[in-house]
Parts: sequence; structure tokens; C-alpha cells
Amino acid sequence: MFVRRRTKIDSRFQTHSRIHSFSIMQNYILTIILLLSLHLQAQNPILPIGTYIADPSVKVWDDGRLYIYGSRDESTQYYCSYDYYVVSTDDMKEWTIVKDAFHSRGEKDQVPYTDKQLFAPDCHYFDGKYYLYYCHPGPGTREGVAVSDSPNGPFKNVEAIDTKGHNQIDPCVFVDDNGQAYYLWGQFNLKMAKLNEDRKSIDETSLHDSVLTEPEHYFHEGAFLTKRNGIYYLIYADISRGGRPTCLGYATATSVFGPYEYQGVIIDNSFSDPKTWNNHGSIAEFNEQWYVFYHRPSHNSVMMRRTCVEPIYFNEDGTIDEVEMTSQGAGLPLNAFDDIEIERACLLHGDAYFELFENGNEQLTNISRHDVAAFKYIDFGDSEAKKVEVKVAPGTAPGRIILAVDQKWHQGIAEVKVPACKGDEEWLTITADVAKVIGERALWLVFYGTDGEMYKVDRFRFLK
Repeated sequence: MFVRRRTKIDSRFQTHSRIHSFSIMQNYILTIILLLSLHLQAQNPILPIGTYIADPSVKVWDDGRLYIYGSRDESTQYYCSYDYYVVSTDDMKEWTIVKDAFHSRGEKDQVPYTDKQLFAPDCHYFDGKYYLYYCHPGPGTREGVAVSDSPNGPFKNVEAIDTKGHNQIDPCVFVDDNGQAYYLWGQFNLKMAKLNEDRKSIDETSLHDSVLTEPEHYFHEGAFLTKRNGIYYLIYADISRGGRPTCLGYATATSVFGPYEYQGVIIDNSFSDPKTWNNHGSIAEFNEQWYVFYHRPSHNSVMMRRTCVEPIYFNEDGTIDEVEMTSQGAGLPLNAFDDIEIERACLLHGDAYFELFENGNEQLTNISRHDVAAFKYIDFGDSEAKKVEVKVAPGTAPGRIILAVDQKWHQGIAEVKVPACKGDEEWLTITADVAKVIGERALWLVFYGTDGEMYKVDRFRFLK
């Protein structure tokens, strides 16, 4: 059973629905100063549309910033890509993206022994250096480490890690209270060993196999280890629901090598795309609040995944309540009277999916009758909305969109009638009356029309 997320969050964690506006000169200066990085303010997904970062491993370094190390999707034909970006924030409102942190091929290639894609990474700080741990797809999966003086990279001086024949994926590094570092990796069953002082090799005598397994813990891949109040928390892709690793599950222990006891699901990304397959993420405390970072797929594929975040809460016994996917993420509900991009929807029921159709913008396409898109949550405030504007690209037959609050089967607050396409005009903004609605509500868009001839949707907003 879901625990509805708490929406009354400290103003430090507020987000806004639009990217900062900069002049051309300011953009130029910002690009140089921040090494091709971007500043933005947004709800889920947290990064600009068109930037697809999956498998987020979160670290909070001594500079007070929160950093995300993840893989980067670039195609619906294969997982990940051949480079890493580094994402960071100091307030959970503005996110900075630094490109060219690490490459496995091309002009900035740092991996001489292969040109394979870069799967999920992790990062570790030790003695003034940042160690980036990476891996490649199999067969012959190989893991390695690169080093930088900066948490943003670029990471260089690659060395392969000898995993003693256990060549799999998804490295993770955990440092215990006594300073001992541990290396974790594996698929279907999790391996763990002590990291040697060089941070580039493992202590073979400490190697433990099957720390987590699929039969006992529903472990699929993507382990992340952290510690809170003397309890070790292993977060990972959990295959307990529907035979797909759509969940982030967790297991706990009082000893670093276990035994670990399965505790349940933290978040499930089912219904974020018609072809949702996997999940991978981490948890971290930042500014006295714990968060779960995870990804959602798009483009009717198991790829093109986007980093998302939700606050999480611990019970007195150390267990974690399962939380739902939301549109608002770490911030307050979306303002009903701002432009709300369709890709902020946190649930999709049916055949519809998000697809990039212009630079920095996605549309909801492949819509069929009775498909649904949900937004959690929208703040209508104390002022009643009188009308709603929806930007659509009409199909070859007319249709309509019913907007309902709280549940998709509730009586609608508005009906938007979409005409058939009559010419070359691709996008129309259609206005409809809105029934009385106030406060913070879940909003559901329910789509009707003729299958195969339906419209596409870009964005909407309410008018007072």
C-alpha cells in the first residue's frame, strides 16, 4: 500500500517548472565558466528534456553539494552511451550538468582496451582524489577505475579492476565508519569484497559471493550500499513484481557482509512508459532530508531513461515507507496556472508514451482510446480555475480530453474537444471551461477518440 507523499515541504526544496532565461551573452559566459554545464529548475524528471541519465548513484561530498553519477542513454536501440555526465546541486532546486566527465571512445577516449558503452558507474572520494568506477556490457564484461582531482572529472589514468573471474556489471563503493572501503558488483547475485588501500584492487581473501540473490532477495542488479543508525541498507533493482525489475527494493543487515534480510520496495516505476523494464538508483540524506533517486524510461522503450527523485521517510524501526512516483519530485506541487509540460506526467496507462519531437521538448504520442496521463500533484490554490488551455496536434479524426481530479474515474472538471486536422497547422491551443476546483489535487487526463487517428499533446495550463 502506498503512503501518499508529504507535499508540505520546506521552501528550501521548492522547484519551478521552467528553465532559467538567460541572454545569449550570459549563456556564453555560463557555458565557459561551468564547462558546458547547464543550470535549470524543474520537477520530475529533474534534468532538461533531451538529457537522459539513468542509474543515478548519489554522493554528498565535503563541498556540501550533492552529486549524481549515472549512465547516459542516447538511443532506443541500445542501453547507455559512450560517455558520462556529472550532475550536482546545492539546494535540490538548481541542477548543474557537466559534460565530458569520461569517455570510452572518440577523441576524448580514456579506455584504451575497448570501445564498448559505459554502463552504470559509481564514485568514491579518498585522500584528495575522486575515483570513478565504471563497467562495460558483456560478454567479457570488464570493470575499471579512473581518477580525477575534481568530482566533475575529467577522469583519467584508467586501470582495470581484477574481479577474480566474477566479471559482471554495476560497481558500487561503500566506505564504513572505520574508513574501510568495500567494492560491490553483480547481476542476479551480488558480490562484495574489501577494497585495498590503492582503491584500484580488491582483497581476494575477503570476497563474498551471493551477498544478495534473486530467489531470496529479488536481487536483479544495480546495488547501492549505505548506512544509517548502525543499519546497512542495500538498495537495488528488485524483480519481485511482475517478473520485471521495475522496483527499487532494499535489504538490511547489522554487519556489512550480512546476512541481509529483504525488507520490501521503496519505489516502483511501473506505468512510467508502456515498455517499462528496469529501475536502478540510490538513497541519500541531504539538508536533513532523505531522498530516493531512480529513473523512468520513455520513447516506448526500455531505454531513454530520466533521473527522478522523491523524498523518503524512515519508521522508528528503520524500515522505509514505499513512496509513489510524482510529478513534483523534491518540491512543492506544480502550479496549475503555469505552463505544465506533458512530460511531467508521472503515470501513463495505455499505449501513449513521451517522445522527443523538438529540441528540449517532448510530446505525448501514440495515444489510444481510454489512455490516461496522471500528474501528482497540481496546486490550484484558493483561486478557482475558470478555464484550461491545452496545446495539441490534431489527428485525422476528432477527439476529446477529459480532465479529472483525485482519481481518473471521477467526474471530470473539464472537457477539451479536439477537432480533426484541417490543414498544415500542426499545433493548436484549445480552451475549455473548468468546474470548481481548489487545493492540491492529483490531475488525470483521460483521452478519447478513434484509435490510429488520435491527437498528440504538448502542454497545458489553467486560467483564473
